Amino acid sequence: MGDSLITVVAILLAAILMFIFPMMAMSERNDDVSELAVQTAVAEFVNNARNTGKITQANYDKLIADLYATGNTFDLAMEIQVLDSNPARKKNTQSGLYTSGNPGQKIGENIYYSIYTSQIMDELDAAGVKYMKEGDILTVRASNTNTTISQMLKNFFYSLSGNDTYSITGSHSGLVTVTGTGN
Repeated sequence: MGDSLITVVAILLAAILMFIFPMMAMSERNDDVSELAVQTAVAEFVNNARNTGKITQANYDKLIADLYATGNTFDLAMEIQVLDSNPARKKNTQSGLYTSGNPGQKIGENIYYSIYTSQIMDELDAAGVKYMKEGDILTVRASNTNTTISQMLKNFFYSLSGNDTYSITGSHSGLVTVTGTGN
């Protein structure tokens, strides 16, 4: 009886070592390749938008196609921090009021306000293009919404530690260097 129990345990251990760990390694490598593809696609999209000053429907569709080519589903978040330049004004030290100054001179800080994915998509759906101006900041983040085989295996084997937050992500941001032709 003792020998058969040891034999069963040895067979189970051999099965784990021969099949489960290699499958974990291959699925983890697949996730790494997917993450590299996502990071590359997001960086290419942002750099194209930065250098042209616009986000087009065709470029957005290409990004979505590149993301879904990995075999995963993604949540895509975009943010444009729009530069709202402070007009040329000078503060009167006695009254505390702002008065017009030299039009070529800017006083104070540049202020940014943000527009997000839903606002950007509304403009893309309506006009087919979202124009940006020089000085705006574009940020794009993509993260998978499905659970991959690697994530399932890790969650199963590492369930004691409770760390099941691994996902495939890619993000990139950059300063727009050219004003789009629609502004």
